[in-house]
Amino acid sequence: MDSKDYLFHTVYGRKLITGLVETTPTPYIVVTMRELWHILKDELGGDELAYVHFAESLELNRLEELVRSLPKASSVIGVGGGRAMDIAKFIAWRRNMPLFQVPTITSTNAAFTHRCAVRIKGVVRYIGWAVPEVIYVDYDIVRSAPPHLNYAGVGDVFCIHTALYDWKLATERGEEKLWPWDEELAAETRKVLQSVRGKTHEIHKVSDVGIKTLMEAHRWTGASYHNSGWNPRHIEGCEHFFFYTLEYLTGKAFIHGEPVCLGIVFMSLLQNNDPEGIWRSIEEVGVRIRPEDMGVTWINVVTALKEIRKYAEENRLFYTTVNERDITDNMVEIVREHLYGSK
Repeated sequence: MDSKDYLFHTVYGRKLITGLVETTPTPYIVVTMRELWHILKDELGGDELAYVHFAESLELNRLEELVRSLPKASSVIGVGGGRAMDIAKFIAWRRNMPLFQVPTITSTNAAFTHRCAVRIKGVVRYIGWAVPEVIYVDYDIVRSAPPHLNYAGVGDVFCIHTALYDWKLATERGEEKLWPWDEELAAETRKVLQSVRGKTHEIHKVSDVGIKTLMEAHRWTGASYHNSGWNPRHIEGCEHFFFYTLEYLTGKAFIHGEPVCLGIVFMSLLQNNDPEGIWRSIEEVGVRIRPEDMGVTWINVVTALKEIRKYAEENRLFYTTVNERDITDNMVEIVREHLYGSK
C-alpha cells in the first residue's frame, strides 16, 4: 500500500489539454459539464471529436441507454467534476476504451477510483472497473473554478477522521467480519489525513501546493479502496451515510464534499471524536456546510439525521456509530448555534 506503483498515473502542470489532444486515440468521446464546453470546444471540438456528452444523471438505466446510443470511438476523455469523471469511467468500462481524465476541480476523488458511483433507484452503488491512461491536473484550470468547488474536496479526506472510528468500533463489536481492523492501514491513512490538515491554508488559497496536496491525498485514498481488497472502511463511514440519506430524501445533486463535511461535523459529535478539531480544519479550508448553501433546508438536514439508521439498515450498509447511537436534540442545537448563532 505504500508503493506509488499502486497509484494512478498523474501529471501536474499547465496547458495540459493541448498535449492530450495531440496524443489521445481518435475519434474520441468527451464527457464534460455543459457550463465548461464553451471553454473546451476550441481544443476538444475539432474533427477528432466523435461525440460530446454533458454529464447529468448517474442513474444506471440512463447510463446504459447512453452507452448504447454513442457512436463508435477510440477513446474517452472526462473533463470536469465527479459526475463527469464517473460517467467517463462508465463509458470506458462498457466500451472497453482507453480513458483519459482531466479533473477541473478538487471536489472529489472520483478521478482516482476504479469504480463508478452510479445510482440504482436513487441509491449509491459502486460498479465497474476503469483505470485511466493518465490523469491530468492542470493548475490553472483548477484554480479558475469557483473556490468553494475546490474547498469541498477535503470532504473525501477529512472523512478519514470519522471513518476510522467507525471501523474500529465495528471490529470491537464483532460486526466487521470482512475487513477487521488493520492498524498498519489505519496508520498510513492517518498520515494522508494529516498531510491535508497541515495544509488547510494552502488549500484555501487554491495554491499550486494546496491543489497538489489535496489531489495527492485523493490519489491515495481512491486507489486504496481497491488496493486494500475493496475495503472502504478507512475512507468511508457514517459521515457518508448522512450524505447518502440526505441525497435520497431530497433527490438533490450535491457538491459531494459539502454534505460529507456537514456529516463529519455531526458524526464527530456523535462519536465524541474531537469534533472541535475537525470542525476547525473544515472552517480553515472554507467548506460551505450551511444547508442553504447546498440548496436544502435545516429541516431536510434534521430529517436525514433521524432517518440515517433506517437508511443504512435497509440498504445493508456496513456497521457504524449510527447503528448504536442516536443524534440528540442537543447535538443538533450545538451545530445549529455554531452555524447561525444563538436564537
